[in-house]
Amino acid sequence: MISKNIQELKAAFEAELKLVDLNASTEIDAIRVKYLGKKGLVTGLLKQMGTLSDADRPLFGKKVNDLKTFVTSEIERALSVAKEAALNQKLESGFIDYTLPADGIGAGSTHPLYDVREEIIDFFAQMGFEVDFGRDIETDWYNFEALNTPPDHPSRDMQDTFYVADKVMLRTHTSGTQIHYMETHQPPFRMIAPGHVFRVDNDATHAPMFQQCEGLIVDENISFAQLKGVLQVFMNKLFGPHVKTRFRPSFFPFTEPSAEMDVSCVFCDGSGCRRCKGTGWMEIGGCGSVDPNVFKNCGIDPEKYTGFAFGFGLDRIAMLKHAIPEIGLLTGNDQRFLSQF
Repeated sequence: MISKNIQELKAAFEAELKLVDLNASTEIDAIRVKYLGKKGLVTGLLKQMGTLSDADRPLFGKKVNDLKTFVTSEIERALSVAKEAALNQKLESGFIDYTLPADGIGAGSTHPLYDVREEIIDFFAQMGFEVDFGRDIETDWYNFEALNTPPDHPSRDMQDTFYVADKVMLRTHTSGTQIHYMETHQPPFRMIAPGHVFRVDNDATHAPMFQQCEGLIVDENISFAQLKGVLQVFMNKLFGPHVKTRFRPSFFPFTEPSAEMDVSCVFCDGSGCRRCKGTGWMEIGGCGSVDPNVFKNCGIDPEKYTGFAFGFGLDRIAMLKHAIPEIGLLTGNDQRFLSQF
């Protein structure tokens, strides 16, 4: 009896669909609602499940789902025919001037992260810095130990690491590139290391993959004052001549002394706003004088040479330059966002 009801409903649907004008999408949609809507006839069959025995339910459910699939496909086919008919009618009733110019294809643009990276590389290249992109996969020696971070050092907890094998990992910073560079070059030298880094982190202002740029100068008589001067000029180049910097004492295993660098808020010009949490300052990166132990690990005489290092996130700089609220927008490939650049 139940199977008969399903067959009768299918036959009624087919008969009703044949009588509909396939040029009228509104009539087809009305049939869709009649059979597939929340109170539709096919939907109503499922309410009979509770009256069936456990043995009958699987077969009944299959037949209802088959009917639902059939009705859905027939409705979609009819709507497609109606859409094509409407388009043909519009084309036949109108006049197309083929001599008019087409809309064309919109011009593309470079990605904001690419623009920031190239601006940074260009700035430091003019100051005599060599560029070394390094490698994405590092050993524990280059990512931690050579940077004065032994296995039991608590600072390792500051960075959640993606390990790909025993003591082999996706780099958590580009500082390892500086170790490679110091092993193969003799002072004096200056270099920057832009590139992707990877950490187990993901929220509105952090991503598991982002870009950093770190810099290093090694020579005789390099001072912390010179570090501050270079970074002040760099921030003025990025954000304008009005931007101020400040340096707060901090800790990094590979520099001593170390500092966090802040810039005056680029949104409120240092007066205090929601974005800078009313402080007038925004954190931009870390820096410091190279620890003598790092020089020893690379075969450089710490009694003769000194140096400074600095690092900052390219994503962070791009967000500040363009007032981007979430870091995910930079890698989401949303054309509505990218078209603004």
